[in-house]
Amino acid sequence: MEDFSVFDIIGPRMTGPSSSHTAGAVRLSHIARKIAGEDVAEAAFTLYGSFAETGRGHGTDKALVAGVLGMDPDDPRIKEAFTVAREMGVLVSVEFSDEPPKHPNTARIVITGSTGQITEVVGQSVGGGNIRISEINGLAVEFSGEYPTLIIQHNDQPGVIAEVSHVLAQLNVNIAFMRVFRHGKGEDAYMTIETDQPVTPDMQSMILRLCNGINKLFVV
Repeated sequence: MEDFSVFDIIGPRMTGPSSSHTAGAVRLSHIARKIAGEDVAEAAFTLYGSFAETGRGHGTDKALVAGVLGMDPDDPRIKEAFTVAREMGVLVSVEFSDEPPKHPNTARIVITGSTGQITEVVGQSVGGGNIRISEINGLAVEFSGEYPTLIIQHNDQPGVIAEVSHVLAQLNVNIAFMRVFRHGKGEDAYMTIETDQPVTPDMQSMILRLCNGINKLFVV
């Protein structure tokens, strides 16, 4: 028998009209903002599949803009997201693509940060306000955002995974799910670690200090 959470049954707290097209879209771009790791100067969104077909009617475009501005799914300002973006000086653009996606509710989010750094995130809204991140900066990844998630960009070299796991164990942080993705042997790689406990800023600093080969670390 499959288990369901209250969230699965009654859905998320949200500003409507659709959990998939609105709440999921907000969460998707909110996590993309966290992955970018800095204030957003510009954001470009490409909507695919059902997102593209019904995005205007369901407010998916507004929801994506709202999330990248830091709003939550129940924020009443979602409907005015484009206006809020202009007031904040954030440049936004939205494209509705007819390219067939692997999942019907897919968005590509390209964020230019305040320092000029560009971050590209691809993800899907999979129903009930739930999401899946499937790509970061051209590298295939997979995590849901349901757990505290530690994302580590690192060199693909022996010992990095073991060192990070050892430090988390010393900090009494339990790993729920862990996946490693890489462009190729010895190249850039990402480690996604979903944990049962939040990884605090002090813990993040300790991981960076004690583990070799890490280029970037952030928590979503």
